[in-house]
Amino acid sequence: MQTIYTDFLVVGAGLAGERAAVEAADAGFSAICLSLVPARRSHSSAAQGGMQASLGNSVMGEGDCPDVHFADTVKGSDWGCDQEVARLFADTAPIEMRRLAHWGVPWNRVVPGKSIYYKGGKQFEKIEAEDKEGLIMARSFGGTAKWRTCYTSDGTGHAVMCTMDNRCAQVGVEVHDKTEAIALIQDGDTCYGVVARCLRTGELLTYLSKATMIAAGGFGRIYPNTTNAVICDGGAHTMCVDTGVVPMGNMEAVQFHPTGIVPTDILVTEGCRGDGGTLLDVNEKRFMHEYEPDKAELASRDVVSRWMTHHMREGHGVKSPYGEHLWLDIRHLGEEHITGKLREVYEICTSFLGVNPIHQLIPVRPTQHYSMGGVRTNRDGAAYGLKGLFAAGEAACWDMHGFNRLGGNSLAETVVAGGLIGRKIAEYLQGCETEFKTSLINDTVKKQQSRIDDLINCTNGSENVYKVRAAMQDALHKGANIFRTQEGLETCVASLQEALARARNVGLRSDGKGVNPELAAALKLEGQAKMALMVAYGALMRTESRGSHNREDFTARNDRDWLNRTLAYWKNEGDTLPTLEYEAATEVVEIPPGDRGYGKSEIISADDKKE
Repeated sequence: MQTIYTDFLVVGAGLAGERAAVEAADAGFSAICLSLVPARRSHSSAAQGGMQASLGNSVMGEGDCPDVHFADTVKGSDWGCDQEVARLFADTAPIEMRRLAHWGVPWNRVVPGKSIYYKGGKQFEKIEAEDKEGLIMARSFGGTAKWRTCYTSDGTGHAVMCTMDNRCAQVGVEVHDKTEAIALIQDGDTCYGVVARCLRTGELLTYLSKATMIAAGGFGRIYPNTTNAVICDGGAHTMCVDTGVVPMGNMEAVQFHPTGIVPTDILVTEGCRGDGGTLLDVNEKRFMHEYEPDKAELASRDVVSRWMTHHMREGHGVKSPYGEHLWLDIRHLGEEHITGKLREVYEICTSFLGVNPIHQLIPVRPTQHYSMGGVRTNRDGAAYGLKGLFAAGEAACWDMHGFNRLGGNSLAETVVAGGLIGRKIAEYLQGCETEFKTSLINDTVKKQQSRIDDLINCTNGSENVYKVRAAMQDALHKGANIFRTQEGLETCVASLQEALARARNVGLRSDGKGVNPELAAALKLEGQAKMALMVAYGALMRTESRGSHNREDFTARNDRDWLNRTLAYWKNEGDTLPTLEYEAATEVVEIPPGDRGYGKSEIISADDKKE
């Protein structure tokens, strides 16, 4: 068995992981990123709309600054975020956007003079200043007071990912693709690396490191309908869950994006609505301005998704063989705009739907998109529970998003958090002396090989991995979706407990050798079922509505009892429910809890006395 040593090991080669690796390499340390796919195919590449940073270059962004961005982020989180982290993010984002420009990201730039833009389907005129010519341009996104989303047409993630991967090559960061980490090497106190599986040969490998980072993106594939790529299955999270000492933070906080296309659930960017696109119902009539007069289509994602679902419940949805949907209309933006600044949307619609958005409406509905929850870390990115373990990006609960994130904030978070945490990791490595225990390494490898052998030999049973996974996904879809109730969540939890029991009895139909998707799915299935229970059980216990967590039986945001963060552990291997603990959402409060300015909700004040 091959053993590879490095100072810094990153599980994931998307923007957060590679950005952190660059910092470590710049400080003189060796760094390796493990990836299921070639780095430029990481899910970061799928991000379309842009990155938020308060540059204020556009006339529509005048007066913007980190304070305004910070306020938008706190309100967007429904006061569920760590305000200290949100402040750190808002202050650092403009620096990081300029750094990316220096590294080669081809940002759209300000063109001086008159131009038109659309809002609510209506045409307006703006005049860009001559002295801002060539500076980084921004577009409008939901939940923001100013235009601050920096973009490269609607291929921002792809452009930044290619630039970042070039930077990694330049500074000597290695990317080992077609490699999947399946277990942390840890003794309950310190993390020493991972056991990984080569997806080409099936061979087990050990990667030993002084510092290990989880930066493998989200876990949307535990839901049946998601904008996430097939690689976003939570495999890296399951390694942390299995330790019993590393908590997952805010797992019940799951974001649904308003515009997944029907029936494939591929995302079309919020940039469509930011650039002036509108949502229409079965009668091809706008409706969002009736629910949200100020923000309309550009309220935060949780609010727009709820009103869309409500509107369909009221009988205004479009019937189709794939279920009800609504329409996204960008026809009025014109061919030049759609094939230029929204060219990926054009290609997605024409390739996957046979719809030409220049002349036709796009069928859309809310679909699972982003996980605010993840590996709980402190502000330096250090994971709770294990020394030497860090996390960043969507994989982490760094907690700048709280219970709902604003569009453009996550892609910006990847490079901001990656840079900040990467520098903290470099500091950690400076004084780090590590002893690798061969007995611990050998025991971990043997345990993983035994897991694989048991699956191949059907030692624990012969449950079909795909049927069990489908049962898990179906339970989440029915009970832990956009709207949640006690009855629905109790049924969901019971169904997931049954799925977990079945997941422990899975056996392979194949021989498990070489490139084997069935084995890959089976190895993470029990961990996925545990994570699904963390989502559903956490949602059942949180008796309030906050951001993307919406309880129809507890409609108020309850700052008196629930201004906190959920920590979910799986402390014993045989447990059938996670252990939940709670910590204060934020110790630093710059902006006391108040009204978001959109999304109608009752608020139980933190100052209210308990009855």
